[in-house]
Amino acid sequence: MTFHSLFSTLAWIYFCAACGYVVLAIWCVAHRRWRTVVPARTLPTITVLKPVYGLDEKLYDNLRSFCEQDYPVFQVVFALADGNDPARPVIEQLIADLPERDLALVVNDRLIGSNRKICNVANAFELAKHDVIVIADSDMRVTPDYLRAVGAPFEKPAVGAATCLYHGTPTRDLPSAFGGLFMNEWFLPSVLVALQFGPLKFCFGATMAVRREILDRIGGFERLAIELADDYMLGKLVSDLQYEVALVPYVVENIVAEVSFKELFLHELRWARTVRAVQPLGYTMSFLTYVTPAALAVALTTASPTWAFAVLGTAVGLRIVMHDVARLILGSNGPAAYGLVVLRDLLCFVVWAACFCGRSVRWRGHDFTVSRDGHLELKETMSR
Repeated sequence: MTFHSLFSTLAWIYFCAACGYVVLAIWCVAHRRWRTVVPARTLPTITVLKPVYGLDEKLYDNLRSFCEQDYPVFQVVFALADGNDPARPVIEQLIADLPERDLALVVNDRLIGSNRKICNVANAFELAKHDVIVIADSDMRVTPDYLRAVGAPFEKPAVGAATCLYHGTPTRDLPSAFGGLFMNEWFLPSVLVALQFGPLKFCFGATMAVRREILDRIGGFERLAIELADDYMLGKLVSDLQYEVALVPYVVENIVAEVSFKELFLHELRWARTVRAVQPLGYTMSFLTYVTPAALAVALTTASPTWAFAVLGTAVGLRIVMHDVARLILGSNGPAAYGLVVLRDLLCFVVWAACFCGRSVRWRGHDFTVSRDGHLELKETMSR
């Protein structure tokens, strides 16, 4: 067998596998039961911890959505590491606007590890009053029934933690549109496909909810403070104690505001290196999910223009179907972005490949090296 014929055979295998994956992903998104929360007879008291850094897009509205919950007993604690953070006036205004709510702001630069977000969360935790702790990023937005959805799984004693998927709502610029496409049509479907093969054993940063006593048993936030993948590790540690991690049938809205393609690339490279650190084999094999590069590989090795156009058309068609299904299921109100889906698939492949070219990540103004066991080691402080 010549090199060309070997490469052609491998390209066809790659293409068929990628097509099979996308078909399965479309089916999973289309058949997932969304927002079917079973009302709980008893709901736990909840403390929401909100680490904040800088002025995220629509920050006031995002934070307020967590404060206006239709829930019996809850509190929200915001956390800043720097008293001069531009988000501080926004948070103080929000607290003043909702005097009837149990809201608080903690300003503390105490570090318990290299993960600055978890340090912020740990500082907020000192004011936590309630039985279930919910951590949610500042660029997330929710509806008033969010806490009822998150609290419901804890009616079962076997549930130790709960988490939510998220979908991207981009701002009007092009890098944000690419970021939203990744969340809605690559990341979210990949999780649903993985759930066909086993139970969930990790959390997502959009929402991490955990029983307070179980958090204490795993070592508290101090145990997570050196981890890049703090969400993954929280779920894993809970699973290791033989408790379930519940996937709440609620999808959080992530406001995607990427200021440039460079920032988008660095953001997604950090995500990629996070996944690679905790699931190295799974990450390596994830190239099988990118159907457009697979189609290009076949097109470059086939002598038949007809076959080349056929495989490229199949790849584009599958990505368009995924685009339409995701828009329908997630309730997207923006215009369709058919012209971007192929470029987005190619960018995913580029990020996948770039992930193997180093272990550095940039996160909130700091450069880190990621060790082989997923620990963060601070390199230097940079401007955001």
